[in-house]
Amino acid sequence: MNSAEREKAFEQLADQVADLELQGNLLRQVVKLVQPSVVHIDAEKTARSPDRYGRGSHVEEAGSGLIFAYQGQPYIATNRHVVKDAEYHNITIELADGRRFHPTTIWDDPPTDIAVIQIAATNLVTSRTGNSDQLDIGDFVLAVGSPFGLSRSVTFGIVSAKSRRDLELGEENVQFQDFIQTDAAINPGNSGGPLVNLRGEVVGINTAIASNSGGNDGIGFAIPMKMVVDISNQLIENNGKVVRAFLGVHLDRNFTPVEAAQFGLSHPYGARVTRITDDSPAAAAKLEKDDIIVGFNGVTIEDDAHLINTVGLTQIDEKVEIKVLRNGKSVILKAQVTVRRN
Repeated sequence: MNSAEREKAFEQLADQVADLELQGNLLRQVVKLVQPSVVHIDAEKTARSPDRYGRGSHVEEAGSGLIFAYQGQPYIATNRHVVKDAEYHNITIELADGRRFHPTTIWDDPPTDIAVIQIAATNLVTSRTGNSDQLDIGDFVLAVGSPFGLSRSVTFGIVSAKSRRDLELGEENVQFQDFIQTDAAINPGNSGGPLVNLRGEVVGINTAIASNSGGNDGIGFAIPMKMVVDISNQLIENNGKVVRAFLGVHLDRNFTPVEAAQFGLSHPYGARVTRITDDSPAAAAKLEKDDIIVGFNGVTIEDDAHLINTVGLTQIDEKVEIKVLRNGKSVILKAQVTVRRN
């Protein structure tokens, strides 16, 4: 290839990559919009297992957080596991402009691994929240955070799956699970950082990975923003307290295809009722043992964990419609959920 042919080849290549460059420009714009609302979190903790002298060793935990607005006031959302067991003076929040603060208030919710932080700062840039329910498998997403302490790093991928539940998350007993799965690289330190769509809207908070190495293996999980918003708002409104709705059913945690076939189902879906709590909304609605709940308040129920999540995010005292399969027939019941019993 002579110099003229080489020059022509470069020109042809430039024409062919024009569309890709437009996509690259879009991603750069998304990053510019999102990064100012992402914070880096350092938390120094005391290890639970003391040394032979009874002293606890110090452990550094790095994570991320997201600035959001509630009723016009800025707050920071992150994962509870990033800041738990750390004193306020041992937690440092670093903003995108380099300013550093200690928390003035931290509220958290262990069953969802969500925490909300307040800092005494002005001129905070808040994020824009997207509708996580509208996400679809295959949608492009970006993960922003501080993997291995490298603050405000950005990775790119797709939504690999939705509504992942029953995950084992180390020491964290996360009871309410409805995770978005993504192949965008998520590593230690990404926890609490945003998962963002191509509109620059936050659709989730990166929380965990499935890995044999401790690093990214292409399977990461994020809490949907719908859950983050609901829990965060309650933490702020109720000074750290989260109130969940209660239906009053005991469920079969191991609803198998064999059992499903006995109820006339081609595959196990829905949640099978094994017992009704006395004086509960379920009892008032006339739910029965062996009913299979396949719909709740307009949501198609996939399994027991899905029902628990859906009920838990329902407004207290809301009147709901429950669709069940009973003796091979579809039955519609009405219920009014109450405050979840402890």
